[in-house]
Amino acid sequence: MKQKFDIIESTCVPLPLENVDTDQIIPARFMKVTTRDEKFFGDNLFRDWRYDAQGNPINDFVLNDPRYSGCILVAGKNFGSGSSREHAAWAIAGYGFRVVISSFFADIHKNNELNNFVLPVVVSEGFLARLFAGIAADPALKVRVDVPAQTVTNLATGESEHFELNAYKKYCLMNALDDIDYLLEQKDKIEKYEQGR
Repeated sequence: MKQKFDIIESTCVPLPLENVDTDQIIPARFMKVTTRDEKFFGDNLFRDWRYDAQGNPINDFVLNDPRYSGCILVAGKNFGSGSSREHAAWAIAGYGFRVVISSFFADIHKNNELNNFVLPVVVSEGFLARLFAGIAADPALKVRVDVPAQTVTNLATGESEHFELNAYKKYCLMNALDDIDYLLEQKDKIEKYEQGR
């Protein structure tokens, strides 16, 4: 969903597992569907961890735990490894996450998130570990992600880190532009250049 990014403050959903791959994020069987409906993919985010074979919620999985909510997913190291399926980013966005915080993202998945208006925030392993510990101690802990300043702050402790963000993607996120929108925004400049050739 195209939304402008500025400052996001939210509670977090913790997923302290490393090497979460795209098949765990959205199982391969959901790649056969012909819809691009965000709700469909969001409803099936982490499907095999979230529901049993009969479709009943697995109570001890974090997305089914009422203590945890918010638009920030905090994930373990090497999030989004495996296949390059864009469906994984669709599912994360479709569920309502706007930010994913981890100490490392698989490159293709990281770009897929950015292209689907989900901000991947890379933090140090120490910051991530302390954030997980803080959320475990207090599920109401909030995090502030300041996109203009490129900082992420644990509001319970005040600890903050700077994160990297490509200038082009930053502009697009802050203005709710996908790649086509950006090109259309540059239409006058493109036409002027072409006329001068």
